Amino acid sequence: MLADSTINRAPSALQFSSSTPWLQRITALGERFYTELAPTPMPDPYWVARSTACAQDLGWDADWWQQSNALDVFSGNALWPGMRPLASVYSGHQFGSWAGQLGDGRAISLGETSTPQGLWDVQLKGAGLTPYSRMGDGRAVLRSSIREFLCSEAMHALGIPTTRALCITGSANEVWREQVETGAVVTRVAPSFLRFGHFEHFAHSRQHEALRELADFVITHFAPECLDAAQPYAALLEKVTRQTAALMAHWQAVGFCHGVMNTDNMSMLGLTLDYGPFGFLDAFDPGHVCNHSDHQGRYSFANQPNVGFWNLHALAQAFLPLLGGDVELAQAALEPYKTVFPNALLTRMRAKLGLASVQASDSELVDDLLRLMAASRTDFTIAFRRLSRFDAADMVSRDAVRDLFLDRDTFDAWLLRYQQRLVQEGSPAHERQRRMLAVNPAVVLRNHLAEQAIRQAREGDFSEVNSLMKVLAAPFDEPDRADYTAFPPDWAQHLEVSCSS
Repeated sequence: MLADSTINRAPSALQFSSSTPWLQRITALGERFYTELAPTPMPDPYWVARSTACAQDLGWDADWWQQSNALDVFSGNALWPGMRPLASVYSGHQFGSWAGQLGDGRAISLGETSTPQGLWDVQLKGAGLTPYSRMGDGRAVLRSSIREFLCSEAMHALGIPTTRALCITGSANEVWREQVETGAVVTRVAPSFLRFGHFEHFAHSRQHEALRELADFVITHFAPECLDAAQPYAALLEKVTRQTAALMAHWQAVGFCHGVMNTDNMSMLGLTLDYGPFGFLDAFDPGHVCNHSDHQGRYSFANQPNVGFWNLHALAQAFLPLLGGDVELAQAALEPYKTVFPNALLTRMRAKLGLASVQASDSELVDDLLRLMAASRTDFTIAFRRLSRFDAADMVSRDAVRDLFLDRDTFDAWLLRYQQRLVQEGSPAHERQRRMLAVNPAVVLRNHLAEQAIRQAREGDFSEVNSLMKVLAAPFDEPDRADYTAFPPDWAQHLEVSCSS
């Protein structure tokens, strides 16, 4: 542990829960689940950015970052009373192959704080070596930390289940990736960071008693309704299935690509977890691969729903010892995915088109629009935003959408069908437009926007990080700066994002 001189008294507003702290709960399961260790200090840290919204959701005062030793605590240089840092062990499938033991290779949980939403785990990412770092250095770089910080909060503002990001601290400390970069620590928070891989670890190592203890832990603290089920473990698996299906629908509806959907990056709570080589679609391309390291395209945009289901099968395999080896019971717990995902996605797409009622032809209407967008490589976000302002009586609004498509005649035919569908509903145009503008964002975290903020941050200017954060916090509002909603510049086509961070 850190020396006594590094332990500082936290202000009462920040005092971690002493009654049921996360680390005490998980440590009660035994040392098979974790390793206690201190973060590795980061020299001469400085603040890069902070999320006011995240701090508010934690129930913290606006000046939390000015409190005693906060900069050192969130850089891995100090602890507040009640913090008991640890890294957890898990395993998983990476790019479809069993990777064996993994674990928190650069993430260290400090503890769980009491929030208005319950107890939330507070975790440092980039806080140094752990027993699970393998060939890594345990550090994160400024580039990837900014991307995770911005996207975590952007996804939350979009209404998508996600881990959150509280702050970033930086340092001149050098970290080697493809080139020398500077180090950073991003503090992320969530009700839990438990992953599919935690269950895979104990199943594949045949530690079935530990597997059961872990499942009981999850049910007790995150799924108590499963206790009343005839088969509690099957009920838990079904709950995770439904949450994952709903999450995939969220991603597809907003054009989000995760980039590395390994089972160790899948949340047991249905949260978007581990922002690495992610990206939002610019030109709509179902086969888009945002991860430069994904040479086979396993995690393309169109593949994400199927990969989510594949990952659930891997989780179900890990659950078999809990289900008495009953394969049919496990399959039954996965079955809802086949209906929950498509129904949830169609519901979201109806909302994006402003459709207030349900008709059997809606799926075809949506699919035909997406095919037209794919053929023209139409910008995903801009297309739906412009469609949100469409009014059949306004030629300007019609042409604004029409200009996005190469095959105007085919699009005109689709638009006529869409108009007829709207007439059948009879809702006033201004009411439909209001609904659509509330679900079709004006701004998403495009790669070039993140890149511009990163380039300035490398020069010590964090103003664009903070400006972008404010805009992303209100994604459905029109920002003051037109470049946030403009088409990506030509140079953005050459940006590449990989697993290196």
